[in-house]
Amino acid sequence: MRIVLFANTDWYLWNFRRSLALAARDAGYDVLLLSPPGEYGTRFGEVGLRWLPLAMNRRSLNPLREIGVLRRLVKLFQREKPALVHGFTIKCAVYGSLAARLARVPARINAVAGMGYVFSSADVRARLLRPLVRGMLRFALGGKRARLILQNPDDVGLFKRSRLADVARVRLIRGSGVDCSRFVPRAAGRNRGEANELRVLLAARLLWDKGIREYIEAARALRAQGVMAKFLLAGSPDAGNPAAVPESALREWAAEGILEWLGHVEDMAELFRSVDIVVLPSYYREGLPKSLIEAAACGLPLVTCPLRQNSCRSDRTKTRGRDKG
Repeated sequence: MRIVLFANTDWYLWNFRRSLALAARDAGYDVLLLSPPGEYGTRFGEVGLRWLPLAMNRRSLNPLREIGVLRRLVKLFQREKPALVHGFTIKCAVYGSLAARLARVPARINAVAGMGYVFSSADVRARLLRPLVRGMLRFALGGKRARLILQNPDDVGLFKRSRLADVARVRLIRGSGVDCSRFVPRAAGRNRGEANELRVLLAARLLWDKGIREYIEAARALRAQGVMAKFLLAGSPDAGNPAAVPESALREWAAEGILEWLGHVEDMAELFRSVDIVVLPSYYREGLPKSLIEAAACGLPLVTCPLRQNSCRSDRTKTRGRDKG
């Protein structure tokens, strides 16, 4: 039985869904990984997984280009004849499900970890796109042979209130899982770096929505108070996302001495074992952040926002409006 795992970057498949693909393969499934081309695509072959590139611009709003993506997906599914298409992130959930229905793929699963730019941003473009995306979601996620995986109760509530999916076909799975054989606590007495210096880490895609600005403000405030700490930032700018933090800002903060920007880190387990605290000050919408459950498996204290504070951004906006009035 062939299954397709479809995501908007090969990086996402490699970092977050590789273990799922390997487990499915070991269980006897014929697994095909599908994403736009990138530097990780060729690495799947090294672990015995099949991957195909799909030309897709994540930021495109060109109708003709997007119809072309759907046509390529339909032809690919007709050729590969999968029994199941499993999509990740909203755009892949919509496009993968539409193409699967047109190609008469028997079953569809979609996992939406967080609501993405369209639902989390206050930009005019995001607000204009919201009704269109809602309509496409309703159609794409419908059908008896479809299931939707969400990662926290807030998103389940949103899909229920907005009637984006039949609640009977929604499954709440808290997070993408963690490999507890890799992510283990640091051995007692192991050297973690310079003595008497607290090491604080934020590891995420470098988007404003991840609370990067709040992290910088906190680092500045603590340094002004004389706190002895090194603030680390791990991750790369996501050029395909409108909310990406510019690389120029990252380099400016590093030059100012506010933080040390590590860029992309391949061995996150080792990085977690070298720090004291992990931070993710995002309240803009999350699924269940993988960095936090990996850090928790390493026995680290976490500083973050409760999932139910996902709405506090809009609440703050309303409060500012009342104050101005």
